[in-house]
Amino acid sequence: MNPTRRTVLLAAGAAGAAALVPAPAAGAAPRQAAVPPPYAAYWYPDSLPAGTPGTGITWRSLKSWTAEDDTDLAFNAASVPLAPRFTPTPANATARADQARIQSLVSFGPTSANPSQGSATADHYAFTHWAYVDELVFWGGSSGEGLILAPNAPVVDAAHRHGVPVLGTIFLPPVAYGGQLQWTRDLVQRDTSGHYPLAAQLVKVAAAYGFDGWFVNAETGGGNSALATAMLGFLTELKALAAARGQRVTWYDSMTVNGTVSWQGALNAQNQAFFQSADDLFVDFRWSAASLVSSGQRAEQLGRSRYALWAGVDVEANGSNRSVNWDAIVPRDKPHVVSLGLYRPEWTRNHLPAGGRGPAAFHAADDRFWTGRSGDPSRPDGTDPWRAPAVSVADRSTVTALPFASVFNTGHGLRWYEEGAVTSGTPWNHLGLQDRLPSRQWAVRTAGARPAVAFDFTDAWRGGSSVLVSGTLDEPVVLDLYATRLPLGDSTVVELTHRTDSGTVTVELAVATADPDTPGTPPPYTYLPPAAGEGGGWRTSVVALDGLSGTVHAVGVRLTATGGPVAWRLGGIAVHDAPCTPAAPTGLRITAAAGGDLRLAWDGGARDDVRHHTLHRVLPDGTRRFLGATCQTAYFVGGLAPQDGERTARFELRAVGELYTASAPAAVTHTW
Repeated sequence: MNPTRRTVLLAAGAAGAAALVPAPAAGAAPRQAAVPPPYAAYWYPDSLPAGTPGTGITWRSLKSWTAEDDTDLAFNAASVPLAPRFTPTPANATARADQARIQSLVSFGPTSANPSQGSATADHYAFTHWAYVDELVFWGGSSGEGLILAPNAPVVDAAHRHGVPVLGTIFLPPVAYGGQLQWTRDLVQRDTSGHYPLAAQLVKVAAAYGFDGWFVNAETGGGNSALATAMLGFLTELKALAAARGQRVTWYDSMTVNGTVSWQGALNAQNQAFFQSADDLFVDFRWSAASLVSSGQRAEQLGRSRYALWAGVDVEANGSNRSVNWDAIVPRDKPHVVSLGLYRPEWTRNHLPAGGRGPAAFHAADDRFWTGRSGDPSRPDGTDPWRAPAVSVADRSTVTALPFASVFNTGHGLRWYEEGAVTSGTPWNHLGLQDRLPSRQWAVRTAGARPAVAFDFTDAWRGGSSVLVSGTLDEPVVLDLYATRLPLGDSTVVELTHRTDSGTVTVELAVATADPDTPGTPPPYTYLPPAAGEGGGWRTSVVALDGLSGTVHAVGVRLTATGGPVAWRLGGIAVHDAPCTPAAPTGLRITAAAGGDLRLAWDGGARDDVRHHTLHRVLPDGTRRFLGATCQTAYFVGGLAPQDGERTARFELRAVGELYTASAPAAVTHTW
């Protein structure tokens, strides 16, 4: 990357992202537990720096890594396979379905001490606009901690659920920021057979951890043509090995064919060979309108797609306030020139004041960044100087099979809810628990005043959030929820769990069995009244779809107010042919314990009916307290203490299915 942007990134390795790690105070070292908590993995290629690592940092060599010796692998390995996705008719007339794509380079936390399975704070980059992203890079690395980062499981599981591949980062930093040319030589070393052992190791790591490949960023200066030749050989072998495992490789525009580091801002003769040995090229921020035109032309002359080039846009400092020559990348009136590479869009969280990083403020900023000033991807504001991704890029969806359910959990919250009741008052984040979320946040269709629509964290049916619709509904309002390709059977039903907090409103399910004919027009909905649930508060209403046939292409709700203003929230949706509940987990055990720090594990295997597992502690009075949840088959809990003189603590683990039905518990006890 441009060296002027590097300072913030390198600082984040130690304290710059400390707000994501809940236990220590700002600037303090992470808590050292007798049973260590698991963290995301990071390595040097082979040789380690001179001296001693800082507190909380572990220096490791990737060359010596083995899966068998990786004690944190069970906590870090993703469990959700990469979902296929489709492109419905675009939500607006300017979004293109087959042209520019988006790569997003995100630092979700520090390089070291980045929790493997979430943490006890809601202050987290809980990204929800996956529908516009084609490739996510787990960004980071620093000369004092490690240069090769494996994405942690929550990020990969959330991305995969939405059909987005995730790449780890290989960062060889500039000399000015601690880079050593020896690390580049380590990466591209050859064995006696002429192969590149680190290329094989990188592919093994990605396969073991369940992510999708690597972003290679070689910015250490001082090289020569011989080193460039070695790098090209390494990249070629990495690409071949990765492709054989369904993985991919992106090359960053930095090192040139003569071995120097010289950012081109284009695809040209200086970096063409590297592009040809990779799947994609991230074009440095120095691009111009002319250089992107020539780059696209050169890519096509090479038999490659121009959209395999990501034109870098640095949004780390100013986010959606940044001025960008959008017509150089995604013009409105002619084909897109190349694809778009967004560097550090987590600005939507980071720019908020430390005391104002609540989930609601973050999602408002993130919606502004990805959807635009209108807040509605179906009607973008053409005068908005920030051309949000939803304006140019068509959304995608992975909702293609039954059963399907969502409780609109964004992956963080102020509390944890189960069937509308608070079972933990502790703020939390765990992106792997995020649902498949609506791709169009928020498409609202009405002839009257548009109500406010947002994820809300003050109440939920399950997880940490619900969808809140509020305002004066002077005309019926249709809220698009999901683009789908769900098969309709004789017994297919839709369940809506909802609650009216103020006003009175009639709720109907909106179902479309075809796409609209033209972009920007609403789905051809049929409106079906639900069978009313019982009682007040949260209620689950059921709609039978036996009058429809074919395939469900879109699902939404229509709200008609009979008294207002209205505050109505949607806590869950489920589509299925029959209810199903997973079997209880087996083999629950404590694998390490010291005081109140425990590592637990249970049996894995092919469990397509399990979405995640929840862990509760049973208190002496018989009540259950939620401790956490994970998609993996191992979990760490720390800082526990005896309650009311108890001699043993009892823990219960449940498997949770796609319809959010929970299994019978498996139990284990811990003696204090």
